[in-house]
Amino acid sequence: MSSPSGSSHAPPSFRAGELTDPRLSAALKTLELTVRRRLDGVLHGDHLGLIPGPGSEPGDARMYQPGDDVRQMDWSVTARTTHPHVRQMIADRELETWLVVDLSASLDFGTAACQKRDLAIAAAAAVTHLTSGGGNRIGAIVANGEQLIRIPARSGRVHAQSMLKKIATTPHAGDGVRGDLRGAIDSLRRPQRKRGLAVVISDFLGDIDWQRPLRAISGRHDLLAVEVLDPRDISLPDIGDVVLHDPETGRTREFSLTPKLRDEYAKAARKHRDQVELALRSCGAPVMELQTDRDWIADVVRFVSTRRHTFGAPNAGRVPRQ
Repeated sequence: MSSPSGSSHAPPSFRAGELTDPRLSAALKTLELTVRRRLDGVLHGDHLGLIPGPGSEPGDARMYQPGDDVRQMDWSVTARTTHPHVRQMIADRELETWLVVDLSASLDFGTAACQKRDLAIAAAAAVTHLTSGGGNRIGAIVANGEQLIRIPARSGRVHAQSMLKKIATTPHAGDGVRGDLRGAIDSLRRPQRKRGLAVVISDFLGDIDWQRPLRAISGRHDLLAVEVLDPRDISLPDIGDVVLHDPETGRTREFSLTPKLRDEYAKAARKHRDQVELALRSCGAPVMELQTDRDWIADVVRFVSTRRHTFGAPNAGRVPRQ
């Protein structure tokens, strides 16, 4: 379900199914213009604006600030000045970014301004815009539970547009097909790739069985997690009797949404989200949270601004829950 397409902060719908469908081209063009209009002039610089990685070239030293990585301490300057200093690193000139886009059946759902699937595609477009240019390359691994689609990392606007079209036209999984986020993340490890940025876009519902391969990736790449949620992933409304269908198991059940059931659901949802956040944090992945009932592009801007000003501080980068 989705609200009328006139919502000012909703991404366009990507329910059109063919690469040549003019509605698809129009939706992608609308998305591109939205991203460029809202991000250009607000976010400047290279990929450090999205997620400041450590880089590989030594730069200038500066005074140590609480939250700085102690592994970057510059002991010679510290000894000379008697004040702790850290050595800043200069980012690599070219960045290779890989998107892992989860388009399993649980994302074919939305009760607010759009479906989670639309928001996942919009997030992929935002990351593409923020990391492209200057010879940077971007590729993607798209998983719907039935198939795994690999899009090689290349540079250029034509490639970026083609990649987003391929992501947007990924077939919907059949009823009863479970997603395989773990397999998608694990596939990023083979073949071994140049150090870069790995971005995982998912609702992270289901078993947290992806932590081990993600931690393995974190040893070589900077990480970013984009959590895509709908209000109904967090709480249930007080609407009495409902029939709910789980597309990943194929099961349908009727429930009476009593206050007790709604309270238990909210507690279970919060517990799962806390577990997801803990697992991602243990892998060194900051979390950008997007919801179908919020201005998603404003959340992207807020995340990037927070990362720029608080990189290295505990819990930096998560948009506060609402």
